[in-house]
Amino acid sequence: MKKFGRLTGHRVNGNIINLEFENGTGRLEIITDRIINVFSPFESEDHRSKAIEGKKALKTAFTCEKQGAALVIGTAYLTAKVWSDFKVDFYRHDGKTLCRDYRGTIHDIVRRKENDPFYTKRDREECDKTVNVAKALDKKEVLLGLGDKAGFIDKRGYEYKMWNSDVGAPHDEQLAAIYKSIPFYISKKTSGAVYGIFFDNSYKSVFNMGKNSPEYFFYAVDGGNLDYYFIGGDGIADIVGGYTYLTGTTPLPQRWTLGHHQSRWGYMDEEDMLGVAHNMRKYGIPCDAIHFDIDYMEQYKIFTWNTERYKDPAKTLKALKKDGFKTVTIIDPAIKLEKGYPVFDEGIKNGYFATDANGLPYVNAVWAGDSLFPDFGKKEVRAWWGNNLKFHTSLGVDGIWNDMNEPACSKGEIPDDVIFHDENRAATHAEMHNVYAHNMDRATFEGLKEQTGKRPFVITRACFAGTQKYATAWTGDNRSLWSHLRLVIPQLCSLGLCGMSFVGTDIGGFCCDTTPELLCRWVEAACFSPLFRNHSDKWARYQEPWRFGDEVVDIYRKFVKLRYAFIPYIYDLLFEGEKSGLPVMRPLALHYENDEKALRCNSEYLVGEKLLVAPVLEQGASERAVYLPRGEWYDMSSGKKFKGKKSIVANAPIDVCPMYAKAGAIFPSYGEMNYVGEKKLDTLIIKVFRGNGEYYHYEDNGEDYAYRKGEYNKYRFEITEDGVFRGSLVHNGYKEKYKTFTVEFEGKTYNIKAEKEFEIKL
Repeated sequence: MKKFGRLTGHRVNGNIINLEFENGTGRLEIITDRIINVFSPFESEDHRSKAIEGKKALKTAFTCEKQGAALVIGTAYLTAKVWSDFKVDFYRHDGKTLCRDYRGTIHDIVRRKENDPFYTKRDREECDKTVNVAKALDKKEVLLGLGDKAGFIDKRGYEYKMWNSDVGAPHDEQLAAIYKSIPFYISKKTSGAVYGIFFDNSYKSVFNMGKNSPEYFFYAVDGGNLDYYFIGGDGIADIVGGYTYLTGTTPLPQRWTLGHHQSRWGYMDEEDMLGVAHNMRKYGIPCDAIHFDIDYMEQYKIFTWNTERYKDPAKTLKALKKDGFKTVTIIDPAIKLEKGYPVFDEGIKNGYFATDANGLPYVNAVWAGDSLFPDFGKKEVRAWWGNNLKFHTSLGVDGIWNDMNEPACSKGEIPDDVIFHDENRAATHAEMHNVYAHNMDRATFEGLKEQTGKRPFVITRACFAGTQKYATAWTGDNRSLWSHLRLVIPQLCSLGLCGMSFVGTDIGGFCCDTTPELLCRWVEAACFSPLFRNHSDKWARYQEPWRFGDEVVDIYRKFVKLRYAFIPYIYDLLFEGEKSGLPVMRPLALHYENDEKALRCNSEYLVGEKLLVAPVLEQGASERAVYLPRGEWYDMSSGKKFKGKKSIVANAPIDVCPMYAKAGAIFPSYGEMNYVGEKKLDTLIIKVFRGNGEYYHYEDNGEDYAYRKGEYNKYRFEITEDGVFRGSLVHNGYKEKYKTFTVEFEGKTYNIKAEKEFEIKL
């Protein structure tokens, strides 16, 4: 651990305060009045950020003066005190402590006595890494974020690693690393204060969330710079907004992507694909997309199609499209080592692959056998990759699914010294591993956008901070286990807190054999997850609902239809989220952070602010306890009203998922459809609950970027406690408009002509 020594001087240059210590230098940069960057050039003078694009620093008034041994920097909202050894403490403008560097000794976890032959100094070795940060913790401080690490909403008491990993073991809270690395956490202190820290370093790192000691949080990283952004705010939502201001928000996707997706590793040929599509329509289960896993390829070679299994791929895709199905094809990053294979030959010719220390193309193995790895950090490689996607888009493929992009290999992990690039600068795998998927996703996004002109649909398994700008994500190879169903809510909500709003999980579980009950409860729990996909592997039982009998089909259909009814609500949340950074699926903590029960709730989630979902997560259960936060809540099924800030027992037979609307809630809804775009959307159904509330709804073409030029309609709806309902068109930019509004309120239905303004008494 580096010792900076005594603070010997400082100078102000614009919004940067340069610091001089006895044994090094550092700097604080004022980004906004609520965001301050703390930096020391351990490896380079520049940030080398992969997550932050463009200049984020705004012109911000601040003060800087020496007060005793400390240098005190103040904005309108934050105060930072810099001490010797580059210790930095943060306070709110009102003097309330937000975060202090820990001054005590970093302790090892005691597992064995030192004279035990199995004694290990593993923890001490982590403490001795080049870059270290330790922050003091309050006794009951709650720590949120870090993406979809397997575990709970509150990460306090656990240790995690940022190292994208393809883990075959069942996912549970003991796993330190899985597919994604998002080095960002949010603290909710016992005083009520909140803050966030984003560590902008892509090397392998350790986040000890008070596991070693309840007195401190500890961060340690193998290389790179000391580089973190301290984010202040009045609430958790402000911290999420600050983080997404830095790393970007989730862009609005195409509307069809919010529909039901069906996938399986094990659909072998066109007969399988067309059969699945036929049965979706036969059983009346709405579905928008069929996914093609690796078996569509020739010998698992990227940018090929197996013409023995698919005699005419374009014809197959055209047949699916005619019946309302979009298609998504999987792609892995590894390129088979095979002379005469055009993608391999072109990559070798142009030096597009990662190399070993001797400058030779690095070889490992994935599905196709010995393979090479595109160096996505280079701009020209990303352009080449994006251009190759024409192989798919020319056939009519609608989306790309990036898998195995940790990157995963079957002959062991890529050595740290393999050479990749960060743009024009040579770097190592140690630095670029965690952003490999990020750069691949960027290449895919940019290629699809250029070729189609539509909002790209890119799915990724691995990611880094900021990947939300380029891809939706799923939580990887989960299992058909009740314990994995229970992970759905904390994983997806934690991703949402980290800016990744468009996320989902494999419904029913990917590995193992699901059961009828588990599949039903899973589709209920995931009904409002933005990415809504059933996926399984080729060694598991077939997982389509009709494999389990009529009762499962009926329940599955019921919740898929419910999902389609709420697509406009989810779309609206994503429309707003592109500006605010707030996710669709939200932990109760996001809106009820001062409620102790809500703050650590793992079994319920909010969709937006006014819809609470409490799925059954236990085998055999037919009722469950539901905690309702403050306010008044209406049971979505019965209409019964409940007073909040208490727990109730909800009746939940196998075909029921308890859901509650907050008083004053307004939900836009569509009528029944087999797929998005099947019918002209002339009527908007508006579900209204008594209370005071307002809601904004967006209408656009659902495909391209015209909305960013103002080509959308924006409606404002309002309900009052005495039942007066108002509506108005507050932005008129899209030629297509609803003709009718159907308002549903307390068991009655009102049909209203869709005029620019209206008011009725319900």
